[in-house]
Amino acid sequence: MDTIRTLISSEEPPMDLHLSDKHILITGGSKGIGLACAQGFLAEGARVSLVSRDSAHLARAQQHLLAACPGARIHTVAANLRDASAALAALASAETALGPVDVLVNSAGAAKRTPAPELTPEAFADAMQAKYFTTIHMLTPVIQRMAARGQGAVVNVIGNGGKVASPIHLPGGAANAALMLVTAGMAAAYGAQGIRVNAVNPGLTLTERLHEGFAAEARLQGIGQDQVMAQTVAKIPLGRMAEPEEIANAVLFLASNKASYVTGICMSMDGALNPIVV
Repeated sequence: MDTIRTLISSEEPPMDLHLSDKHILITGGSKGIGLACAQGFLAEGARVSLVSRDSAHLARAQQHLLAACPGARIHTVAANLRDASAALAALASAETALGPVDVLVNSAGAAKRTPAPELTPEAFADAMQAKYFTTIHMLTPVIQRMAARGQGAVVNVIGNGGKVASPIHLPGGAANAALMLVTAGMAAAYGAQGIRVNAVNPGLTLTERLHEGFAAEARLQGIGQDQVMAQTVAKIPLGRMAEPEEIANAVLFLASNKASYVTGICMSMDGALNPIVV
């Protein structure tokens, strides 16, 4: 009994991220990392707006989140963020429902993975629309409104393809690299107005998008997808791929006051698969 009391008394209290009642806008919030972020923020007592192209996916996400966090305040908006006007309308809907946005998490969009021999100029243009502009179209108006209020935080979920060139992800990697530059540039441009801007660059993460990449790699190597997965995992020093919740934990920290002097970083999260100096 004394041992149990000692263990209980020695437990550290949970970290308060000071996110309670904050309005968090998450693009790409109906699946994968975006959905994991939503659940994490709701568990901290935040209000969450989800933006995604598919209303059916949003409805399922909302049902899942309410089951996990009963009574949670959730607003959903279906919008194609390739269209700047649609992004602006989605922002207006979110702020009408839940008030000014305190934290923006950009997790929408993913460029199609294509082996280099199959690339066309159109593939590069589509990648910029799919990943770069879906972020820029929401980031620009949100950060301008945050600056007018003198506070806010942005976390861009980008991808390590912007740091490490991959033969199956050149268009997407180029879009990711551009977003990394924007992240650092926006942090410098808006720091004096109380805005922090950071990014996380996930490596292989257990989401639905994973299979497209393995299929492209399998075509390039002429082997099966299972073999590609086994080869890939064997190269990761941590011995496994990331769970969406693990990426979300980093996003929540960067969005919180606990990271009050962290801005302009692009944090790799690939299990040390690519041991590079940032």
